[in-house]
Order: sequence, then C-alpha cells, then structure tokens
Amino acid sequence: MLLRSCLAMPAVLLMLTTAHAATEECPAKSTQMDDIIAELQKAPSCNRAMKIFEACEYGASGDVQFGAVVEKRCEGDFLSSLGASQKKAYAGQLKRCDHKYDNESGTMYRSFTAFCRAIVAQRYSQKALKAGPKSR
Repeated sequence: MLLRSCLAMPAVLLMLTTAHAATEECPAKSTQMDDIIAELQKAPSCNRAMKIFEACEYGASGDVQFGAVVEKRCEGDFLSSLGASQKKAYAGQLKRCDHKYDNESGTMYRSFTAFCRAIVAQRYSQKALKAGPKSR
C-alpha cells in the first residue's frame, strides 16, 4: 500500500505540471481588469478571446466582465444570422448557465457561470464559422 502511494505521488505531480505548462501566460500588460479587458477586445477571433480569458481568469466574480467581452466577441460571428427559434435556443442555453450554480455561494461560482456562458457562445461561433458564409 505504501509503495502504491509513493508511486502515485510523482504521477499526480507530473499531471499537474503538464496541465500548467499547457496553459499560456496571460498576454495582458498587467493583471489589472482594464488591461485584461483591453486584451480581450483586441482578440482577432472568438477562439483567441477564449484562450485569453482562460489564461487571464481570476477564478472569481471579476471573470463575469471578462466572460461578457468574450461572449460579445463570439456573438459577432453568429448572432445576426440566427433565426428566431435559434436565438431562443441560444438564450435558453445561456439561461441554463445562469441558473446552474443558483444554489451555490461564493465568487468562484460566478466565474463558473461566466465560463459556461462564454463556452456556449464559442460553440455557436465555431458552428457558424464551420458552416461558412452561406449560412451567415
């Protein structure tokens, strides 16, 4: 049993190190909210905005503002081309994100909600871009 524990520890450390290494550094000039928002607004694509959001996240309620910028950037790829039923479905998915952590307290849950909403917008963007200009 002790041998298993001793062997498991390096494996866990390796996984954590690998996961951290895969994450890029925040490209904003500082960790100040305004600098991160400016960097998000400069993102050339929805996917890049999401990468910046992931790299610069606070893990707290400040992420709500970052997520809103990502949502807006991603929505530029698809929102105007959605029909009424598609807009309703999109709004429903965002609403599910909003209510997913209703019974939880703490600022990290506001961050989780912001990420959920940004991921939904990113999926819609990716789908629209994959479909090409005909569907937009």
